[in-house]
Amino acid sequence: MLSWKLPRLLTVQQVPKVFHEDSIICGYRSPRSSAFDCVLSLFQMTNETLNIWTHFIPTWYFLWRMVSILLSPGSIQDPFMWPLFIYMLSCCIYPLMSTFAHTFSVMSTQARHICFFLDYGALSLYSLGSAIAYSAYVFPDRWVNSAFHLYFVPLAVFNTIISTGMSCYSRFPEETRPRLSKVLRTTAFAYPYFFDSIPLFYRMFLCSGEDCTHNGTLTMHLWHTVLAFLTGFLFATHLPERLAPGCFDYVGHSHQLFHVCGIMGTYFQMEVLILDMNLRRAWLLDNGPCPTISYTVGAWGLATAITLLIIAAFSWALYLKPTRLKTTKKIL
Repeated sequence: MLSWKLPRLLTVQQVPKVFHEDSIICGYRSPRSSAFDCVLSLFQMTNETLNIWTHFIPTWYFLWRMVSILLSPGSIQDPFMWPLFIYMLSCCIYPLMSTFAHTFSVMSTQARHICFFLDYGALSLYSLGSAIAYSAYVFPDRWVNSAFHLYFVPLAVFNTIISTGMSCYSRFPEETRPRLSKVLRTTAFAYPYFFDSIPLFYRMFLCSGEDCTHNGTLTMHLWHTVLAFLTGFLFATHLPERLAPGCFDYVGHSHQLFHVCGIMGTYFQMEVLILDMNLRRAWLLDNGPCPTISYTVGAWGLATAITLLIIAAFSWALYLKPTRLKTTKKIL
């Protein structure tokens, strides 16, 4: 009944190159859409619709999970819970920002870049949130209070800054050197993940003995790890649409699967962190450092401020560089 009001969809030949998606032929929205058209397209099957909903709906689950723990008696006043709250906040922000980016990225060429700058920044902050939680709850017993443990969060803040800068910069050579752009962006997301996971990988695959913290969480940690690797694989390979261009334009292309695997991985990560926190609470409170404001809220707040400055700088650079990314004036 509403189909006659919905925005007209275009093919890949009808949109500028900057809007092209690898091996996606149909289902593109107009690159000069209004904000209202963007919102209206949420209820139309485009090549972005499932990308949007697969992140928008889980955002509310993560928010409900965070609020339910926040409202538990004494949880806010308990410093041991602060790393979990920072992590859960980042879990709410990154899918919400992804939803925003995929929804409004077709308003203009500049809007597309800025929307994804914000998306990349949110992903970098999610990586930092994971590092803060891992530092508090995941380190194997024998690494607790080590020099690596002491500097783990500051290094993660540095990684967040580098990741945001690299991923934002990767949009500039996207048209002229797409392979370089892909390598930069993949590296920007993969490196912080591998750094954050060092204590977990050691605990799961290398550590042996009584002080390795082998408990009931390892299976769930493994599920999260498998989903994280699958997420990276889908992002890098553009499968399955690369094998059959045009067949997965609306349902089943790699970015949709990437979103689903990423969200499922976050779900397993969140649940296993809560479990690890509860199982190890007594030992960590007796033997580990107590989480502080500076290593939780302070670290995440500092990284957020710098991330926003980086995004602002790259956004400003869009208007300074000679643009080859102008939207075509005539949309067939």
